[in-house]
Amino acid sequence: MLMGMASPVIQTVPLGFQWPTIDPFLFCVHHLDTYPAADGRLGPTASLEGRSIGNDFEPVDGWRMYHGSHVPGFPQHPHRGFETITFVRQGLVDHADSLGAAARYGRGDVQWMTAGGGIQHAEMFPLLDETGPNTLELFQIWMNLPAADKMVDAHFTMLWDHEIPRHEDDGVTVTVIAGSLGDSVPPSAPPASYASHPGSDVALWHVVLDPGSSWTMPAAGADVARVLYVFQGDGITVGGERVGGSTGAVVDPTQDLMLSSAGPTELLVMQGRPIAEPVAQQGPFVMNTEDEIVQAFADYRATQFGGWPWDGPDPTHGHDDTRFARHADGRVEYAATAEV
Repeated sequence: MLMGMASPVIQTVPLGFQWPTIDPFLFCVHHLDTYPAADGRLGPTASLEGRSIGNDFEPVDGWRMYHGSHVPGFPQHPHRGFETITFVRQGLVDHADSLGAAARYGRGDVQWMTAGGGIQHAEMFPLLDETGPNTLELFQIWMNLPAADKMVDAHFTMLWDHEIPRHEDDGVTVTVIAGSLGDSVPPSAPPASYASHPGSDVALWHVVLDPGSSWTMPAAGADVARVLYVFQGDGITVGGERVGGSTGAVVDPTQDLMLSSAGPTELLVMQGRPIAEPVAQQGPFVMNTEDEIVQAFADYRATQFGGWPWDGPDPTHGHDDTRFARHADGRVEYAATAEV
């Protein structure tokens, strides 16, 4: 550390299942499930006996069913007032929503959904490989919306793997999901996203460091919140200070930070300018006041946020591994081809 320079690491915290976050972020979970071979019906071949089906969050044999009963995942549920960002590194996710939209994505893709005034969706994890394991790895991040945008129309954007830039730097690879990094400019977030606000300084970077590598992360603005989550490996050195594995570190955003690793390491960088508004949250609704939460529940009971146009609460999209998105307006796009 240079003489006279303040410590770059402001605070550290151990990582559990749900990671602690800072405004504008509300929630982050790293899901890693080593599902067994598929049973031909998109579920696991293994017995589900002894699991708390419908609420299976304790890993047994390295995987969980979550709220799924046959196919793992999160069946039909509502949201209002914030955004979900789902970055899938391995496996597939089947999306279905109350607007009639559907998607199958994964293998490096990101779905960015602005829930806005209200939407129901399902996120199921179909298992396609009947002869080998079906590993699923994803990050789900919840980001708040300012009061002025909490009731915007719901909308999702797909950031396909082939569109997301990778910043390469001598043993370091940075996947740039949001927030430009040098010449690496990611696809646009949804139009009403907080990340689309000028000056929000939202950045989401997944960083992989090879053994013995180092990378200088450029400084951001003084009033930006920046957190490094070291989720894989034994830890890193940040500006000369040690940050252990399975640790989140709030760092000084005004410093260029040298990140160094002795062994293979992965971390997620989450950054943004705080919205700095009151937060009232109950389950899937995030508003500014308790009265708005009461109204959200009343609106959901009255409208079901558009209803549910699917045959069941946990729709899946067949055995074809084609990654696609069919939007509410009928527009269809695919992971590796142009929009049609």
